[in-house]
This record gives sequence, structure tokens and C-alpha cells, in this order.
Amino acid sequence: MRILQLMAGARHGGAETAFVDMCIALKEAGHDIHVATRANPVRVPRLKEAGIPVHLLPFGGRIDFITPLALWRLILKIRPEIIQTWMSRAPAKLPPHFMLPKSAYPPVVARLGGYYKIKNFRQADYFTTITPLIRDYLIAHGIPAAHVRHINNFAETEDHAAPLDRATLSTPADVPLVLALGRLHTNKALDVLIKAAAMVPSLHLWIAGEGPVRESLEDLIAALGVGGRVRLLGWRSDRAALLQTADICAFVSRYEPFGTVFVQAWAQHVPVVVSNADGPRQFVHPEEDGLMVPVDDVHALAAALERLSQDVTLRTRLAEAGYRRYRTEFTKENTVSEYIRLYEEILGLYK
Repeated sequence: MRILQLMAGARHGGAETAFVDMCIALKEAGHDIHVATRANPVRVPRLKEAGIPVHLLPFGGRIDFITPLALWRLILKIRPEIIQTWMSRAPAKLPPHFMLPKSAYPPVVARLGGYYKIKNFRQADYFTTITPLIRDYLIAHGIPAAHVRHINNFAETEDHAAPLDRATLSTPADVPLVLALGRLHTNKALDVLIKAAAMVPSLHLWIAGEGPVRESLEDLIAALGVGGRVRLLGWRSDRAALLQTADICAFVSRYEPFGTVFVQAWAQHVPVVVSNADGPRQFVHPEEDGLMVPVDDVHALAAALERLSQDVTLRTRLAEAGYRRYRTEFTKENTVSEYIRLYEEILGLYK
């Protein structure tokens, strides 16, 4: 199947990483994948190394007329059977249907990882959502239920990862280590996590990610005097190795439609502490496969981290339950199969 994948995307982010992982997974499953996206020093090399043709486009603002015209030409050139869009800017840049012959404009499937404005999806025919609540949101805004399908993200991490040597990051081998993965953004509540870690003197904390609040987080770390045990690692591509090194994964966003990080932790047998933001609360079962705390509650988070750091039996039980959830609901094979089944159903309707 020939599929054109469209993503604008920020420089760094979870959805952007999931996009690359999905494109590569579909390629590995034997499908002909083409990508149109912005230039990016991390995503584009990964896609090209996987043998995926990458077409670089600006995906700019309202006055960007280059992208729609380039997409019009690209669709006519490669004749995709399916167009899959990600987030909201990419579908908004698709050329209107009247610009192409009916036989040349394939079905458009929009993948939503958040509560985007419906007006950006005028060219979309079908929708996939990464949570049930996002599906409900689309239906409540007039999208026919038969045109919306919830398909879980999968938790792709690097194969055959080994734990890192903690000493390379000035972290003792015998201390409880908490890991956070994600964009350095206000929504991720990393300030709350740092404050909670400051309240548990035995903990060390690694935060892997990059983003606009780095400077404020650095200032907070300095103000709390925890620079010796809280480290900002920058953007990393060794997610599995980091998780293998950690004892606990913390994912405590203020706002989070889903959040693949807690599933990636499950895939690596790492126990999780999550906030009760939209995404985690739809999937994590408190006390069964993770601990859950209220959004922005520093004291509750500190208590959960301290409890988990001191109770090896609890860590093991939660990690094993989380891994079972991963195996039954969030594997690459499951997600790819669900997407291919959807594409085939849609194409069957267009014959």
C-alpha cells in the first residue's frame, strides 16, 4: 500500500517522535511510505536511514502558499492510496478537493493526539484518535461515529538497550533514580516534579528533553539547591537505555491528551508515577499498574516517589502489571495491524 504521511511538527515532541516511529513501522511491514514534513535534524535522518523518501516543505502560517501547491504536485506524482495526516497544521495545508481529479485524491485519514479545532480538518475523510475521549470529542463536534476510530499509540523504544553507566552522569549506582522524558514545556509540570524530588533527599532525577522552559527549570534547580541530584539531559534518542537505567518513571503533566511515555516505561518493565491528567487517567489503573497523583500536587507526588523508591516489592509488582498492559494493548504489531485494517476497510468503500 502506498501511503503519504504528512507532519509539520515542532522541533522536538512526543507526537513528532511517534510519527517517525509509525512511518518506520509501516515501512518495515512492507508498505510504500512517503513523508512530507519540515526539515528537522533528528526526524529526517531517521526516516531517510529507514529508506523512506522525505519531501521537505515549509508548513508555514496562513500566507504559506508553497506547501499546498507542493502537496498538489506530490499527490499527482506519487499517487498515494491513502494520505495520513498528523496533528492539525498538516491537514490544513492539503489542497482543496477541486484542485485534483477525483481519481487522484485518495482518502485522507487524520490522526489526532489532542483536542484540535475541527476547522483544520476540512479535507479529512476519516479520523483516528489515540484516546477514547478524543474520539468522543470529535463525535460531539459532528464527525460521524463510523468515521472515527480509536487506535492506541504503540511504545517504540530502541532494541537491545542496556542500562547506562550512571557515573557518566555523576549519579551514584545505589540511589533511587527517577526519570522523566518529554518536552520541556509548562504542560509537562516538570517544575512540580523537581520540587517533589527536592522533598525526597534520597532521590536523584534525570529529565530528558528540550524545550522553551529549560532556563526556568535550571533556575528552579539552582534555587532549590538540588543541582547535585537533578539533571537536565537535553533531547535524547536512547529512550530505552535511559529507562533501563532508572528505577521509576515519572509522568506528571498538567495537560496531557495521552502521553506515550508511561507506555514506554511499561514496555521496559519500569514502574510509573503519573498525574491524573486526561491521558494517563484513561489508561493507568491506580495501585495496579502505576501510582497516580493529582495534577500539580507536589506533596502527593513526593509521597508517591518516596513510597515507590523504598518499596522494591511494589516497584516489581507495578512494573510486571504494566508490562502485561503493554503486551496486550500497546505493541507495534497491534497498532500497525489496526491501521492497516482501517486503511483496507476505507479503500474497500472507495472501490
